[in-house]
Amino acid sequence: MHASTSNLKYRSVCFCSERFSRSLLVILHIYQQGIVNKVLQKLLLIGDSGVGKSSLLMRYTNDCFESQLSATIGVDFKVKLVTVPDGTKVKLSIWDTAGQERFRTLTPNVYRGSHAAVFVYDVSNRESFEHLGSWMEELTTYADNPNMIKLLVGNKIDSIPREIPRDEGLRYARLYNMPYAETSAKTNEGVAQLFNEVVTKIYNHSELWSQGKKRALSSATNRAHLTQSYDKQPQSGCCS
Repeated sequence: MHASTSNLKYRSVCFCSERFSRSLLVILHIYQQGIVNKVLQKLLLIGDSGVGKSSLLMRYTNDCFESQLSATIGVDFKVKLVTVPDGTKVKLSIWDTAGQERFRTLTPNVYRGSHAAVFVYDVSNRESFEHLGSWMEELTTYADNPNMIKLLVGNKIDSIPREIPRDEGLRYARLYNMPYAETSAKTNEGVAQLFNEVVTKIYNHSELWSQGKKRALSSATNRAHLTQSYDKQPQSGCCS
């Protein structure tokens, strides 16, 4: 009986030692990847089809412009690494949502976990401006982050003729207490400033910033556990 109890204690100590070693490996992996100094943030581009959401995304992430981009099917996203003044690296995940009605069933899942939303309309298309209210209602219905940053953007300011004057867009933004910006994905005017403003607002919002740090750490920990797949295999030694 005494020998059996001693053997059980020995196995328990060995098991705890291996768990501690695995935890150290996970922590080391996180530090090696620099995750402790990174923040993950999710940004949505919302608006009618054809307002230039995909073009803004391409211009900002790849610095390119295609005049004949096909409409987004479902949802698309790209990642941009941005460094804020204190040296922290922000991994900005930008989601380009489809503007067509037939893809609205995907919306609830896309909106969840977002930190910021940019409502985009085409300054040469009044209908896209008039539809902003329905997009805002949809965000209110499905978004699960009460602290989400919201911005309004008038895109395609290179277009002639222009149907929505700057003052009208600005008044609409003020009505909903949102910052306002104007951009042209074609000429690159205002694009970098738009996304930099989003990152800055998240950075200055302690709750959103904290959420991003936790998300980065959680993501890194999950990846680290996956890389330690050997611990799921039969091990030789005292615990085998």
